Amino acid sequence: MLNLFGTTIENLFIHRVGNASRGEGKFLAKEETILDDEVQPLIKEYFLKPFRQKEASFLRFHHEVDLEYNYLYNLSRKFLGRPEDVFNQFSELIATHLYSQSSHPHIKAGEVYICYLKDLVIDNERVDGIGIFKSEIKQDFLQFVKEDRKLAPKLEQGVNLGKLDKGAIIFNTAASEGYKILSIDNNRYDTKYWLDNFLGVVEFEDETYFTKKYLKFTQAFAKDVVEPAEDKKESILFANRAINYFGKNDEFQENNFLDEVIRNPDLKPEFQNYKQTNGPKYGVEDLSTFGINNTAVKDSQKKFKSLIELDTNITIKMDFINPESADRFIEKGWDEDKQMYYYLCYFNSEKK
Repeated sequence: MLNLFGTTIENLFIHRVGNASRGEGKFLAKEETILDDEVQPLIKEYFLKPFRQKEASFLRFHHEVDLEYNYLYNLSRKFLGRPEDVFNQFSELIATHLYSQSSHPHIKAGEVYICYLKDLVIDNERVDGIGIFKSEIKQDFLQFVKEDRKLAPKLEQGVNLGKLDKGAIIFNTAASEGYKILSIDNNRYDTKYWLDNFLGVVEFEDETYFTKKYLKFTQAFAKDVVEPAEDKKESILFANRAINYFGKNDEFQENNFLDEVIRNPDLKPEFQNYKQTNGPKYGVEDLSTFGINNTAVKDSQKKFKSLIELDTNITIKMDFINPESADRFIEKGWDEDKQMYYYLCYFNSEKK
């Protein structure tokens, strides 16, 4: 659960960071920016709205040698212990670190907003945190200036408060694992710049992570194994049963899962073979039991396409809410006269 509506912004410092490879410099603010009552709600919405709209998939700080070597992790750990004393220095170090990573020729200069956040609610726990946001794309807008007996248009540039270019929130929880972090990047001209080089993060392995990974794996199994072995209909039914299993259980147990979703006993060893071969690709090779995240199940459910598309330009949409209806009311057969497959659908009345 993520709730940012009651979050407040404290100790806001705004710096400007250029592109180091082009010889652009940086400006480090020495004083905190105080927001008045009119600007504060606009800035808060600018910073936090993209995270409220984003599917919560958490990241964590990481380093291939040891977590201790991650620069931002160490900064965050030192700061979150005593925020009031060191925030100015802390924000300068973050901006300087971002500047040192801004060497790719495509990276754009922009303002960097670094703030201390209070009253973040994550997993029903109220915590503090750090917000790091960057605006890059400037948009043209018109100001109208009074001149004698007319209004003259004046072209200016500014930040669009409707779109945050880059941002990260570091939640003060799970510190020993690298903290829980949310990130967005709406200008993906260099995907390694923000996530890898600056933040240094990987996915946080929690219930959401495991649920998404395993559901993605089962859908791949349905497509790669069930469909060739049986048909498209059975593939969809298998994937539907898999998601329904996740939807009605709080804990995943692989043996129970296989008993419930695999109707053809010949496919059980095929599933284990597929997991052994493809499990590392999906990150599920060692997963056999874990807690299920219901939000992740609903998100996967929305993305799943339960369609049978035929070469005769006819599409059959299976009922995802009740997949067993497809098994009861749709039959597949072969017509000898036409030398074609067919689907026979049973119904009582047409929906209006």
